[in-house]
Parts: sequence; C-alpha cells; structure tokens
Amino acid sequence: MKFATIKTTLGATCTLALFTLALSAAAAESMRPTIPLLAADVIPGLCETSLASLRAQVGRIEALPPARAGDAAKVFLEWNQLQIGLENLQGPVDILNNVSPDPAVRNNAEACLVAITKFATDLLQSEKLYARFKAVKPRDAIETKLRKNVLESFEDTGVALPAAKRQRMNAILGRLDELAKEFSRTIRDNNQKLTFTVEEVRGLPPAYLAAAKRDDKGNYLLGFDYPSYNPFMEYADDGAARKRYQVAFANRGTPKNLGTLKEAMDLRLEMAQLFGLPSYAHFAVRRKMARDPAAVYKFLDEVNVAVKRVEGRELDELRDYRMKATGVSAADAKIERWDVGYWQQKLKAERYTIDQNALRKYFPTDAVIPWIMQVSATLYGVEFKRAEVPVWHPDVQYYDVFDTASHERIAGIYMDMFPREGKYGHAAAWPTRGASTLAGRTPISTLVTNFDRAGLDSGELETMVHEFGHVLHGVLSRTRYVAQAGTSVEGDFVEAPSQMYEEWARSVEPLALIAGFCKPACPAVGTDLVRRLNAAHNYGRGIRYSRQLLYAAYDMGIHGTTPGDPLQSWDRMEGATLLGHVPQTQFPGQFDHLMNGYGAGYYGYMWSEVMALDMLSRYGTKLMDPAVGMRYRQTILARGSEATGAEMVRAFLGRAPNSKAFFDEISGQRLR
Repeated sequence: MKFATIKTTLGATCTLALFTLALSAAAAESMRPTIPLLAADVIPGLCETSLASLRAQVGRIEALPPARAGDAAKVFLEWNQLQIGLENLQGPVDILNNVSPDPAVRNNAEACLVAITKFATDLLQSEKLYARFKAVKPRDAIETKLRKNVLESFEDTGVALPAAKRQRMNAILGRLDELAKEFSRTIRDNNQKLTFTVEEVRGLPPAYLAAAKRDDKGNYLLGFDYPSYNPFMEYADDGAARKRYQVAFANRGTPKNLGTLKEAMDLRLEMAQLFGLPSYAHFAVRRKMARDPAAVYKFLDEVNVAVKRVEGRELDELRDYRMKATGVSAADAKIERWDVGYWQQKLKAERYTIDQNALRKYFPTDAVIPWIMQVSATLYGVEFKRAEVPVWHPDVQYYDVFDTASHERIAGIYMDMFPREGKYGHAAAWPTRGASTLAGRTPISTLVTNFDRAGLDSGELETMVHEFGHVLHGVLSRTRYVAQAGTSVEGDFVEAPSQMYEEWARSVEPLALIAGFCKPACPAVGTDLVRRLNAAHNYGRGIRYSRQLLYAAYDMGIHGTTPGDPLQSWDRMEGATLLGHVPQTQFPGQFDHLMNGYGAGYYGYMWSEVMALDMLSRYGTKLMDPAVGMRYRQTILARGSEATGAEMVRAFLGRAPNSKAFFDEISGQRLR
C-alpha cells in the first residue's frame, strides 16, 4: 500500500486549486474534480508559484490577532483551507511522479515533491502556528483529536526543540525525503532484462511465453515486473534459473540503495536522539496503536511462537513431496527459497487440484473490475459509473462514485492496472484528494497495479481486493477536515480495512458473482472451487507469516538503539530462519517499505490484521449483508482518523477488539 506521508501528518494547502484547473467545460458544469495532466515544463513554475501562495496563506494564519487565537472555528477553518491547497498541489504531482509515461514529468514532479516536503517541514516548525494550536479551544471530540494530532505533528518536526536542534531536524527531514525518492527511483527505473534460454523456461505456460520478449537468438528477455517474475518462480522447472532470477530480483536496487538505506537509518537514529529518545523505533511507534517498541516486540514474539511449528511442518511436507515426485534423497530434496513457490504450486495442484495459471480464466481482469465495484456497491450503498476524463495513459480508467440514497456524486477513482516501463512497480492506492465536508470537498483515490491483462490468479485477486479496500477508505471518507480523511489513521491500523476486504476474494457468495461480468463467458466460481482455493491458501501460511515476521523484526532491528550495517543484519536474521539466507542476495536494497512510510512500522501489517480479522467476525457467514456493510462504512470508512483505530473498531464491533481470530488464522483453526 502507498499513501501520502505528508498528507497524513500535515494534509494540504495552496489557494491555487490545481484540481479546478483540470476541469473541462462539461466537468466544470457538473463540478467533477479530476487530476490535472501537468506537462513537464509547467511543473517547476507551477510548483514555485503555488508554494509562494501557500507561504502567504501561512503568514495570514500566523498574523491572526491574539483575540482570535483561541477561536476554534477560525483556526480550524484556516488550517483546513491551507491543507486543501497543499493537497491540490501534492496529490497530482505525487501520482504523476509514479505513473507518468514521460520521464521528464516524473523527474520534475519529484523535484516539486522535494520542495513540498521542505515547505511542510518549515510550516510545522512555525512557532507562531504552534502557539495558535496550543491556544485553540476545540468544540467537540473531532476537533480535540485534530488538535492533538496537529500538535504532535509540530512537535515531531522539532518546533519545541532548541534552535540549533530544530535547524538540524529540518535538514534531516529534507535529506530523508530525498533519500526515499532516490531509493524508489533506483528500483522503478531499473529496466534490466535477464536472458533465459528455451531450456530454462520449460514448464512455463504457453501464454506466458507467447507474451515474453525474445532476442535475435530466440532467448527470452524477462524483467522485474511481477507478471514476469511471479509465474517464473512458480512454473519454471529449472531450479538454477529460478535461483538466478530470484537473486537478480532481490538485488534490483543494489548496490546504490544499500548506502541510501544506511544513511537513512543513521539520520533516523540521530533524529530520535534530538528528542532524547534511544531509537527511531521509539520515535515512530509512540504515535501508533502499539505506543511503545516493547509492545511490538512482545507481539512479534507471540507470532514467532505461533508460526514456528507451522512453518516447519510445511517445509517438511514440501521436502517429502519433492522426494516422492523426483525420487531424490532427503539431502537433495532440501527446499531452498527459490524452490518454495515452485513446489508449493505443484503440491497444491495435485492435492487441491489448483493451478494458479488456470485460475486466470475464472478471474478475467476486465471482469474483476466491475465485480469488485458491484460487491462494494451492494455492501456500502454506492454506485460506480465509468466516465471519460483526461488520463495520463490510454490504459487508465476513471469512475464516478455516487451515493445511492442521495444520488449525489461523492468521489472519483482512477485505475491504472497494467505494467509499463517507468511506472511504479507494485500495487498501491494513492489518496490523491481527501474529503472535507466543511469545504464541500469530494475525494479522489488512484489505484495502481501491475496485473496480467488476461486475468488474475487467486493471489493477485486478493491483492486487487486489498488495494480496492484502501481506495474505499479514501472515497467513502466523510470527514469534516481533510487532515483526518481516509487513510490518515495510525500506521499500524491503516492496513486493517484492506486486509479485512481480502476475505471477499476467498468466499463463494461474492466470488460467484464474477461470471456475470465476463465477456465472453468464463467458468462460474462454485463452492467446490472456493473450498479448494481456501485449502490451498491455508497451506503455506506458516511460510508466509514467517516471512512477514522476518520483515517486521528486521525493520525494528535496524531502527533500534544499535542499527548496525543493513546488509549484515539482514544476512544474520535471514540466516537464522528455517529457510536460511540466499547467498549473494541483497534484499534490503529493494525493501521499499523501509523508506516510504513503514520505517519501524512494517509490523503494522500483522498488527492491522489482528484488527481486520476481528472486524470480519461482525459479518459472521453473511459477507454480502448490506446492513453490516453500512454500519462498517459509517463507523470505520467514513470516519477517517476522527477517532482512534481502537475507538472505531470498538464502535463497529460493540466490544473491545482482541487477537483470537488472528492467532486462529496462523494455527489453521479459524472457521470460514
């Protein structure tokens, strides 16, 4: 998942409303906001003039007379307008930086984002603005929480530090932003192609091979996009070829990104020490649900105990299956990391009659989009309508979102589904424009994926539903203030709504609806297929959770009191796992989460899953129940961060949340 980190701590600004500039005559008549398609040569000047306008707006807030300083209506209104303006600049620039086909647009957008971060840091170090918020008297619980979060944002940026430390904090934050962009750019712009012979690609589906590029000798040229990499690791019979691809994939950000990560680790530790804290983990976690690294370590220890036995049993099963299938000895049947996907696929195909590639005919990409929209429409009382608006690439689709009760257009969604060079390479949702009922502002979310055009396997379907869960968190937000819109929740809660939604990709009631959207016809998803899909999904959960545990523990470790060398730490920690370390791999150099919003926060995926599975229990066996769906929309999705994650979950469930369903999931005891 991708979300705007400035937006979650600050929000938006700028009296020059870029979204308004994007309105065509027809759209202006209906007041549909869209993302402006900024040309490369326009971005620098627009960025400069917009930020100048924002600085003037900041000056007006700072100049509020003392008699108005405690006036909540005035201060919060001005702050909301300031944030909206910044978001109007940041939102379009950020998405174009990640998806524009034009390298010049991406480069100029990145430069503008650096300037935006500098502006945001300066803003949050304004002692006058800080004093305004300290003096303000909130009128209700929503404003009380907003004031608390805004004051924390000021304090976390160093406004209350002595002048020298505040200046150093400013420099650190600016450099960290530059490093994050360098890290992502190194991965995104790596267009390397690996060469594989005809012998090395044996076992791969004919459709995969037909779509692959080839050189003049007939060799296959494969890059680092997921539609190329994932099927290869599951179907290529040649273990040495799988290992070569895995090593290259793990190293696609190195060696440069290892130095980038190390510099970021050192700066984060220094930043925490400016506040008198022993580690960056202490700095980051104190604003999240966990509150303290000790709670995170306790949670990870509990996961470790639950996972170890399950993973060991699964690896033994895979080894035994390999021995039986090939007739080799136990020593020769040892499962390496590059073997896991391949032998899991074979075991699942035999045991559960599940062939992931064959599943694509059940889940055509063109059918999955209207399907998940129909499921969401039924649950949440909305309607999605395709509309023609300017887009940055012909593949991109746009949809209006209407509330079925009021018939009002309440949001917009952009969907950029297929891979291309220069595009963000994972699956993510951008909250491009946040909601504010006070300003009459409707949200826009942008879904970016890199799926096969023909269809999805079950894992990709889950990813699609997961990311659409993030989209819904944005577009169904009905917050008073834009700073509290959508995914602005605690970092260890932000994944919960999307993780909960994954269950709809594993349940027969919603999945049976897909066939109704297939043109031409596709086979219907029935109870037996879903039963086998879930059995196949459950197999490998120990290996899957063990990997997530490694990522989370590594992240906490390198952001602890003695970070050490990032590669040495990884080699040691991965080497201590049951599958061991893959020699020559430098995984931390492509671990983008560490640099973009999840530093000392990757544990949040599993922490969020605790909340997700507990919330799921409210639906019981009726996942398509619109009454529960509407309750969920109103208590979770619409609220954004107007309340804490724990408060919202309690309101939805009618009780305090607990972790039973999560640990039942790991052990295989959770009932479906």
